[in-house]
Amino acid sequence: MEQFEIHKLAPMSALNHDISFTNSSLAMVVALVAVAVFMFGGAMSPKLIPGRWQAAVEFVHDFVAGMLKDSVGPEGRRYVPLVFALFIFTLACNLLGLLPFLGIFTPTSHIAVTLGMAMLVFAVVLVVGFARHGLHFFSLFVPEGAPVVLLPLLVVIEIVSFLSRPFTLAIRLFANMTAGHVLLKVFAGFVVGLGAAGGFLSLSSILPFAVINGFLVPLELLIAVVQAYVFALLTAIYLNDAVNLH
Repeated sequence: MEQFEIHKLAPMSALNHDISFTNSSLAMVVALVAVAVFMFGGAMSPKLIPGRWQAAVEFVHDFVAGMLKDSVGPEGRRYVPLVFALFIFTLACNLLGLLPFLGIFTPTSHIAVTLGMAMLVFAVVLVVGFARHGLHFFSLFVPEGAPVVLLPLLVVIEIVSFLSRPFTLAIRLFANMTAGHVLLKVFAGFVVGLGAAGGFLSLSSILPFAVINGFLVPLELLIAVVQAYVFALLTAIYLNDAVNLH
């Protein structure tokens, strides 16, 4: 589990709080730089007939915009920058952490990072909900057509479900990225251990090596993309509740 350890690269403190620059901080900076290169490199000189780079940027943007249109409706366009930023940053963190030759820490494998992102989403949902509907936003917790006898219980369930959203959003991303990295590390340990054993055991290391390259790595790449998509999709669904009170 040492791959998940936080190391201070530049110890700092302010007002008795530790604000050190860590390997996780460095990884997020690298992810931001990668996103900036991807975005500005593909959009600096836009052409009527886009090249591959520009087409890739436009595809990701249109993908997020379409997801918000389907989830929120026409008003979802104003939230495209937020959801797009969350999606592309999460995707960059997930993918960069899978590149062993870079040795980059995976920020999304720590719940502190994913919970911070989830709390940002939760705060935006609350601000949008109260700004658009005022106190009528509380009607979100009252299921339409519910029997009066069950209403108190249903309201409590709806409130608990709503308040649990940032935690489930954070845990889902953190758990999937952590589990995948642990599994890769275990099989990589098998390859090294069997390879160093000598004799027949060295030959048997081919099996876990094949599993890693033929199954686990493609699976982890798929999970990295899917989890970024799920995080963005759930953000869009939560925004729909705030905008349309569904």
